This record gives sequence, C-alpha cells and structure tokens, in this order.
Amino acid sequence: MKWAALIAWVVTAGLGFAMLAVWLKRGGMRQSASGRIRPPLILSHFLLAAAGLVLWIVYIADDSDTVKWIAFGALVVVALLGWTMFFIWAKQRSMRSQPVESAVPAVGPAEQHFPIGVIALHGLAAVTTVVLVFLTAIGVGGS
Repeated sequence: MKWAALIAWVVTAGLGFAMLAVWLKRGGMRQSASGRIRPPLILSHFLLAAAGLVLWIVYIADDSDTVKWIAFGALVVVALLGWTMFFIWAKQRSMRSQPVESAVPAVGPAEQHFPIGVIALHGLAAVTTVVLVFLTAIGVGGS
C-alpha cells in the first residue's frame, strides 16, 4: 500500500507542478489583488507537498513510524491549503461567468488559466493519495 501511495503522490505532484508552471507563466507571482490565489498560499502548498513526498520516500526507505506520521500530517496541511485554493478558484470562476460592465476585457487571475481537466485529475489523485497514506499509516494492507 505504501508503494501505491507513493505512485499516487507522484502523479498528484506532477499535475500540481503543471498547474504551478501555468500559474507562474501567467504572472501569478505578480498578482496581489484580493480574491486571487496569492503567492504565499500556492508556494507553501507546493513546498509542503514536495517536502511531504520526500518524507514519504524516506519512510519507504527507512520504515520509520515517526516519519510516516509526519508525512501524513504534512499531507493533511497540504490538503487544507489545496481546498482553500480550490474554493478561491471556484469563486473566481463563478464571478467570471457574470456579465461585466466594462468594455475592456480583463486579463484575469493567473489561476483561471488552469485546464479544468488537470484540476479535476489533481484533486482526484490528491484524495487518493490522502486515503492511501492514511491507510498505510494505520497499518492497513501490511508493510
């Protein structure tokens, strides 16, 4: 089960990295208006997820219960940050579908350029990762 969790985590990370690349390319680091995904939020999500993945790899190599639970704890925080960003993105998207009174088209937040399919796959892979890491942490499926 720990290997399935690792594969799910790597897939999730790959999809997340693709979205981060889009966000950076579209000027995400320069945006600061409220209602947008701010750089500290997205970067902390990315860095903590990467650190958790490294911890999970260390756990697989070392079989340390402490490292396993720290990786799971990091993953829980990463998931909470991810949900926060998803709700910001969804709110922006719903506001975007409303008529705009300006004749000048808005460029829009960088995160509105994420492909919806990638968002959905990232979310599905992330939930799968959390479940598999939790099941491994509590000892389901052997070591």
